[in-house]
Amino acid sequence: MKIHVALRRESERPLSLAIGFFDGLHAGHREVLRAALRMRKPGWRSGVLTFANHPAAFLRPGSEPPLLATPEERIDGFASLGFEECFFVRFDEHVATMAPREFLERLSDLGVRAVAVGETFRYGRARAGDAAQMRSYCNDAGIAFEGVASVTIDGERVSSTRIRALVADGDLERAEALLGHAYELRGVVEMGAGRGHGLGFPTANLQTPKKLVPRDGIYSGVARYDGRDYAALISIGTNPQFRNGTRTIEAWLRDFRQTIYGKELALRDLRFVREQRVFPDVDQLVAQMRRDLEAVAYPSFS
Repeated sequence: MKIHVALRRESERPLSLAIGFFDGLHAGHREVLRAALRMRKPGWRSGVLTFANHPAAFLRPGSEPPLLATPEERIDGFASLGFEECFFVRFDEHVATMAPREFLERLSDLGVRAVAVGETFRYGRARAGDAAQMRSYCNDAGIAFEGVASVTIDGERVSSTRIRALVADGDLERAEALLGHAYELRGVVEMGAGRGHGLGFPTANLQTPKKLVPRDGIYSGVARYDGRDYAALISIGTNPQFRNGTRTIEAWLRDFRQTIYGKELALRDLRFVREQRVFPDVDQLVAQMRRDLEAVAYPSFS
């Protein structure tokens, strides 16, 4: 997939474009993306216009929400859906002050012949442009347009805001129902304190990804390393038993004996098991950890 870091394009081939921030690539986002792919005609290219940074990070620094997907995850997601070009531009002063009409004219300059957005999409200075204005402009310019309605699942509107709340609360099962895919924590394994080995539970310490991490607690899950899945018990938090203070992500992998420092590990299918807490002594902590193993005693991993 070709990545553009500015609203410029050299190709003259017509473009069917999806526009949005698409944090998390949830079920609603995918409907917008599929609409753009459906409108593509033979000989056209398919593209996505999105931002490298959340607009709130520029407009209201410090108020931006934690992200559901890293930039790399969003780009990989677009590519996996079959998009051929991505305008991955920074939201800055130029973009923030662009008049709605100017923004629409830039689409024409890019060779856009079809565009899909969510029906609540806003754009331009002070978010003055909306889907209705975009539809009117596209009709006049001979550009196919689709404003995609919000998606609901079990009567609940799918939104990144709602999914963030569910992830933050540790309700990954419900969050994933709205996402339409697993919520993954991916990072490089780094050196930890080494206590797990002494307790009989050697863990892989995951470098904290730059995205929203579920609330502190013990989770069951699946770890993927080198193309293979392993049942995992995952600890997220400050390890209060040892007054660690620093928030970490540690994973114990069933039937795993390798040393993988510096290698990438992906965790998914997290399901909350219990709160982190302080035990009267280490022996009682180990006893609880053995009971926790029942959460990953799946027959399919035997």
